[in-house]
Amino acid sequence: MNNGLIPKGVAHVELDTSPEPEHFVFLLLPKMSMLAFSAAIEPLRMANQLTGKVLYRWTTLSQDGDSVRASNGIEIGVDGAMGETRPGSYVFVCSGVEPEKQTSKAAADWIRYQWRTGRVVGGLCTGAYTLARAGILGGKKFTLHWENQLPFRESYPELDVQEQLYAIDDRIMTCGGGAAATDLFLKLIYERHGPLLSQAVLNMCLHFVHRSEADSQTSSKSASLGIRNKKLLQIITIFDEEIEQQVELDEVADRVGVSRRQMERLFSHHIGRTPKRYLMDLRLQRARALMAETDLPVSEVAFACGFESTSHFSKRFRERFGVSPYSFSIATS
Repeated sequence: MNNGLIPKGVAHVELDTSPEPEHFVFLLLPKMSMLAFSAAIEPLRMANQLTGKVLYRWTTLSQDGDSVRASNGIEIGVDGAMGETRPGSYVFVCSGVEPEKQTSKAAADWIRYQWRTGRVVGGLCTGAYTLARAGILGGKKFTLHWENQLPFRESYPELDVQEQLYAIDDRIMTCGGGAAATDLFLKLIYERHGPLLSQAVLNMCLHFVHRSEADSQTSSKSASLGIRNKKLLQIITIFDEEIEQQVELDEVADRVGVSRRQMERLFSHHIGRTPKRYLMDLRLQRARALMAETDLPVSEVAFACGFESTSHFSKRFRERFGVSPYSFSIATS
C-alpha cells in the first residue's frame, strides 16, 4: 500500500488547504492492460508530487494476493488479496485481454460487496465485465474498450454499453482503457481540487487536451480511413449497422443515391477493394472477435455476422485467416 508517496519534482502547484487523502484500490486481473493501469495511477502520483501533499493513496490487490502477469507479459507485485477496504474508497477493476475468461465469481462477488457497502466502484479497459457479472450495471451508463464491446453485447444483451471515452453514473465509473483512464482520473482531480491542479497534471502527462466523457474512443471513419466522400461514408455506415442482415449492394447504392458502378469506383479509388470484399472482411473481422471473446458456437457467430450458412462462413474464414473457425475457437478457448 502507498501510505503517502510524494516524489520530488520541479513543477509545483500551491494548495491552500490540506484535504483528507482519498484512497484508491486497484484489483488487478490476469492479462490486465498495463497501459490503462498506468494511465490511471500516474495522475494520482503527479498530483501528490506537484502539491507536495498526500492527496491520494492507493493499494493494489489481486484475487489471491499473488503477483499478476499483465497482457504484455510483465509480472506486477501487489499489496495483498481481496479483502476489506476503507470506507469512502474508490475500487477499480483493472482488466485487459480475454476479460470474460479472467473474470471470476470471487472477483464479481467482491466488487458487488464493495458497491453495496457504499464504495465507488469502477472498471478500467474491460473491467466492466466484472461489474456486469456482479449484477450492478443494470440501468447504468458505462463503457469498456471498443474492441470488446461487440462480444460484451453478445454476452450481456440486456445491458446498454456506451460507445464513449469514459462514463460516470453515480457510484459507478468506467473507461475504455488506454489514455482514457487519464481523462477519467483528471476529471476526478478537477472535481476534488479544481482546474489549476488538473491542468498541471494534464501538462505533466503531456496529454495536452482533457477529453470529455462523451468523446468517442476511436477516430471517425473519415479519419481512420482517410476519406471524406460523403456517399462512401454513408455506404460504410450502412454496412456497419446492418452487418447481421443480408445486404444487397444494389439496394444500398439506391439508398445513398449512386449507381452500382459508381459505388464500385468509390471503393476502388478510396479503399482499394470492392464493396463486396470490404463487406466480407468486415464480417470476418467481427466473427473473429466474437469467437475470441465469447463462447458462442460457430453457427451462431455465422448468423450474427450475416452469413447465409455455416459452411459458407467456414470456407471464407479459412481463406482469410488460414484456419477453420472451429480450430480457431478451440485455440482461443
